[in-house]
Amino acid sequence: MADALQRAERHAPFLANLIGREADLAAELAARGPDIAALLAPFEGEVARTLRVRRRRLALALAIGDLAGLLDFETVTQALSDFADAALDTAIRTAIAERYPDAEPSGFVAIALGKHGSRELNYSSDIDPIFLFDPQTLPRREREEPAEAAVRIGKRVVELLQARDGDGYVLRVDLRLRPSPEATPIALPIGAAIAYYESQALPWERAAFVRSRAAAGDIALGEHFLATVQPFIWRRALDFGAIGEIRGISRRIRAHHAQGQALGPGYDLKRGRGGIREVEFFTQIHQLIHGGREQGLRVPATLDALAALSAAGRIDGADAAALADAYRVHRTIEHRLQMVDDRQTHSLPEQAERIDNVARLHGIDDGAALIGLLRPHAERVGAIYDSLDEQAEPRLSGDADALETMLAGAGFEDPSAARARIESWRQGRAPALRSPAAQEALEAMLPRLLAALGAGPAPNAALNRLDDMLRRLPSAINFFRLIEARPALARLLGEVLAHAPTLADALGRRSELLDGLIDATALEGVGDVSQLAAEMQGPGDYQALLDHVRRTVNEKRFALGVQIVAGASDPLDVSAGYSRVAEAAIEVLASATVAEFVGAHGRVPDSELAIIALGRLGGGALTHASDLDLVYVFTGDHGATSDGAKPLGAVHYYNRLAQRVSGALSVPTAAGPLYEIDTRLRPSGAQGPLAVSLDAFALYQRESAWTWEHMALTRARPVFGSAAARGAIQAIIDEVLLQPRDNVRADAAEMRAEMMKHKPPRGDFDAKLLLGGLVDLEFAVHVTQLERLTGFDPDLARAIDALVAQDALPAAMRPAHDFLTRLLVTLRLVAPDAEAPPPATAALVARACGLADWDALVARLDATRQAVSACWHALQPENEDAAE
Repeated sequence: MADALQRAERHAPFLANLIGREADLAAELAARGPDIAALLAPFEGEVARTLRVRRRRLALALAIGDLAGLLDFETVTQALSDFADAALDTAIRTAIAERYPDAEPSGFVAIALGKHGSRELNYSSDIDPIFLFDPQTLPRREREEPAEAAVRIGKRVVELLQARDGDGYVLRVDLRLRPSPEATPIALPIGAAIAYYESQALPWERAAFVRSRAAAGDIALGEHFLATVQPFIWRRALDFGAIGEIRGISRRIRAHHAQGQALGPGYDLKRGRGGIREVEFFTQIHQLIHGGREQGLRVPATLDALAALSAAGRIDGADAAALADAYRVHRTIEHRLQMVDDRQTHSLPEQAERIDNVARLHGIDDGAALIGLLRPHAERVGAIYDSLDEQAEPRLSGDADALETMLAGAGFEDPSAARARIESWRQGRAPALRSPAAQEALEAMLPRLLAALGAGPAPNAALNRLDDMLRRLPSAINFFRLIEARPALARLLGEVLAHAPTLADALGRRSELLDGLIDATALEGVGDVSQLAAEMQGPGDYQALLDHVRRTVNEKRFALGVQIVAGASDPLDVSAGYSRVAEAAIEVLASATVAEFVGAHGRVPDSELAIIALGRLGGGALTHASDLDLVYVFTGDHGATSDGAKPLGAVHYYNRLAQRVSGALSVPTAAGPLYEIDTRLRPSGAQGPLAVSLDAFALYQRESAWTWEHMALTRARPVFGSAAARGAIQAIIDEVLLQPRDNVRADAAEMRAEMMKHKPPRGDFDAKLLLGGLVDLEFAVHVTQLERLTGFDPDLARAIDALVAQDALPAAMRPAHDFLTRLLVTLRLVAPDAEAPPPATAALVARACGLADWDALVARLDATRQAVSACWHALQPENEDAAE
């Protein structure tokens, strides 16, 4: 401590003055070190003087503790920020009490931004609050307008903090970060502030709110404001134009402060190349890119944000560590500069003797050593930040011949047609391309996208699909900017447009689906049902939840489809992923719908709704286009009545509730469609009630169900309801399936013949409906299960394995199932008409099915159909004896 005190006295006039004025504190520091908690204790006494004295004592204690190495950077900035919070809160309470002695100090809040918002204040930092007030709760005098009262409170707060006297000052206050500071009063009504940030705010203002919090005054009011403007700050559909504008701010800072860019005397630690601002901007840009989807990245402090981004894999770990080290070093030297004269300065001195002085205050030999300390950090930060702002690719030529030559070289098989298509875009023939901003974004994106399309298998076809998509977009600007900013997305988009009309159509309806592919995790498998359900839980009311689930489900389904197109996942795994996504959506939306319904009609005592999945959902093997086969049942007494304000009998209650759940799962909202719901497998089919009691379900299945209904029951499983309800349903399913029955083969053969009449194959490669396809395989499995009363499992693959193990089915049926399922799931995306796709897409299908080429796939399909047909034929009624 003695060395730190000596360096402070020799090299920092401001600190030397404080040591003289606060001799008792200096003695305590020399003896015991700094006691920061005591200096941040609640304020007492005359407010203005107490705050000024407390501030200078804290400044001395922090400086000496810092110079002595007893307080690290984070501790210093946290203490400075905590003091600012307390001082600001005291000033607000005092200003209100002076004018309105009997009033509660409510209705007025200071929102902290910048380093105050992130609790990273400089040693001599300004604070940059925004003052907001609630006209309904702000204290005011009779006939005094709320706005007038708020301005008077705000002015007094600034005066208490900023006015200087012999004891110094408390804090410099800068109110220029409020909306339109040249035209607005210093305190704004909260409603007007919300309206501004939701509709008019500029990109830099969005970035500023990454580091924001309610710091003083009516904290609840401030937190309400920040919660309301969260969608403005953290957008799921990222505006890359805003990111470009933030980068542009940094470029303009470099240009404006050119004299402080090069490391050396006069170097600007804050704005210089490789300085503090570039660390902060780099961090905030990545937070803005990913924070709309990952709440764990929404942390205000720069060092915490770097750690979170690195842990989430959003930035390189070595880069994050280098930026964090540089930030600590730069900010520490910045503090040394400010300790000298308590000036809000960020630049190294120009004069050699003055920079030597700062170095010696820090405890090193001279200015050369100080610059040597900073150099590796500044160079590394500058290089990392430069990677954000690489030069855009050159624009395409406007000359028709030159453009055509370029397109031919890029791989377009018909460059003339491609050139005509691009010229139509440049002429603004699609509504989304008519504005100057859209045309600028188009030109910036075209080189990268055309290179990606040209490298694909069918460039002209992909370009035509892109044209179809652009003609449906209401606005294309953000879509173009996203492609420009993310080269990997351009390649993925090229694959989708070249191969997958199903996904291209979805993208044309909702271009924001592409946002879900921003990072590489989109090409990984989706989580389990509980993880997906947690992701689908969103803030807001019931309608907002419907929209949120639709966005999440459609993003997941789109990304799963892209995994097949990109060759990143096995179609069997994608099929299981589709099913988990659907099951999670059922869990979230059914739970929310039940809660809404209970609010109006109460609950039926000792009763609940449960949902049974059948078909491909029951088997956990959906395709991109699958509908959901659901049966609604309810437990308890069907004669009971609900206990709410609008009571309903149980049957009426659950049928209305089931209708609501079906609507929640199917009705399109502003966020798009969700699933088609098919409830025809319920007892008595379309003629029966939508929801039946569990007892009625059991009775129907035991006494009235047809053979085909029991075949469907083999793939049934409960997907919604309590553990007790699910257990009761499963017990009924197990009991019914184990009942002996007659005429299984004859009934199944008759049903299959009817299907062939009324639902023939879509095309030559309909893996489901072709003779020897998946339907024949499913019939063979179900007939064997029901005849032998064994091998029951809703997962068809596991059921086949069980039957093969008992020699009840040929061993070839498991590979047949896997091949046909892969083919079905893939063709639903790339050839929904079930006809042979173009050669390049055919190669993709073969790859997805694990085969070398399309010829091998055709041969495998023929062999598989023959094997399945033989298996199914052996189970026809006329072959019953032979089979046994």
